[in-house]
Amino acid sequence: PVDERDLRPLPPEELSGLVRCTSYSPGGQHRQSWASDSSDSVISSGSDSDGSLYKVILLGEHGVGKTSLARIFGGVEDCADAEEAGNTYDRSIIVDGEEASLVVFDIWEQDDSQWLQNHCMKMGDAYIIVYSVTDKVSFEKASELRIQLRRARQTEDIPIILVGNKSDLVRSREVSVDEGRACAVVFDCKFIETSAALHHNVKDLFEGIVRQIRLRKDSKEDNARRMANAKRRESISKKAKRFLGRIVAKNNKKMAFKAKSKSCHDLSVL
Repeated sequence: PVDERDLRPLPPEELSGLVRCTSYSPGGQHRQSWASDSSDSVISSGSDSDGSLYKVILLGEHGVGKTSLARIFGGVEDCADAEEAGNTYDRSIIVDGEEASLVVFDIWEQDDSQWLQNHCMKMGDAYIIVYSVTDKVSFEKASELRIQLRRARQTEDIPIILVGNKSDLVRSREVSVDEGRACAVVFDCKFIETSAALHHNVKDLFEGIVRQIRLRKDSKEDNARRMANAKRRESISKKAKRFLGRIVAKNNKKMAFKAKSKSCHDLSVL
């Protein structure tokens, strides 16, 4: 539906049922606005990421905000031609001083083809599983999708971020932050809450997925050097706070769980 190089040949009757998606690439002004200069994030300097194109697949129930997040990434949510932009968005962003090219696929609900959904499970370099914090059913579906991904990519360490969208709708919330973190811990993935309506954490989400891809694709030596650079930049106050937190967590099981799940909330940490 997007990149014909990624698809196996289909018989004419199957092809006729697929909706053709177009790919939208925003202008340079959007690229500049997403340049990251975070000083406390992990620097990625591996050569494997240079010039690479990463495919990111959005998964989730209908109405959880997948398309809104994709359009914000593409910089077309307020454009008059947003509807014509299609179901994929390609863009180059600067993360930790390095350029990365992403293609975000919002094709999970494109049609009812089981083959298309199976293909989505196998084609991505990374996955964003979205649920709405106002819809418990969508949260349960997100857990099911994580299980499906595990079955489809059993031998691969694929970056996955669990996203609780619509965090601005406080009065309608049905899924707590702790529930989201706990789910991420159980399913061994990252977690973040976003609000597409307010653009809250959307930039962090896509920068985080780039970091997670780099951490897995780069060599062990590059990752070790990256972590060493991060430790050198870390302030003494942060080290002391983390040390005290570990001491408290040892004597409190509830705090120990929170300490463990916190690393899941930090997208720059493995």
